[in-house]
Amino acid sequence: DPVTLTGGGANSYSWNKGVTNGQAFNPISTDTYTVTGTTNGCSNTAQVTVTVKPKPTVTANATSTSICTGDPVTLTGGGATTYSWNKGVTDGSPFNPPSTDTYTVTGTTNGCSNTAQVTVTVSTTLPLAANATSTSICTGEPVTLTGSGATTYSWNKGVTDGQAFNPTATDTYTVTGTSGNCSNTD
Repeated sequence: DPVTLTGGGANSYSWNKGVTNGQAFNPISTDTYTVTGTTNGCSNTAQVTVTVKPKPTVTANATSTSICTGDPVTLTGGGATTYSWNKGVTDGSPFNPPSTDTYTVTGTTNGCSNTAQVTVTVSTTLPLAANATSTSICTGEPVTLTGSGATTYSWNKGVTDGQAFNPTATDTYTVTGTSGNCSNTD
């Protein structure tokens, strides 16, 4: 952060450490600066200490970075004392993003701030897959069908996800996967 040092009580001022009176500069560490003020050939000095505090290491966290349309997500900041989000988001409160977007949080500790970002991807479909322990079996052999890419799975033809069964003939099975408000079939 920039700081501007100015002397007072004299006609001209000379600072040490390369500081120019009345011009902003960016100190890199805590330091004490001395100004010499002069009026009519008489001089005196004064000092000021500028304390440089570290910026917090802020993180932007989401309960999920990939959600379905209508599903809630909660964004929380980390690494600071207080947090302020853009786009009307309240830290720690669930909301329903209308579309994929990037959110920025500003975290502040002891008057120093830093930012972090998180992108929440909003999808209308799931990357669903139907899986089988084997797609070619002999009569009487069991097969297990499982879905992946969703939270819950529902199969047609009386099949239970993840449970072995013995098909009696060649057939095609369909799984419907659901996560929140999203669903898809395979």
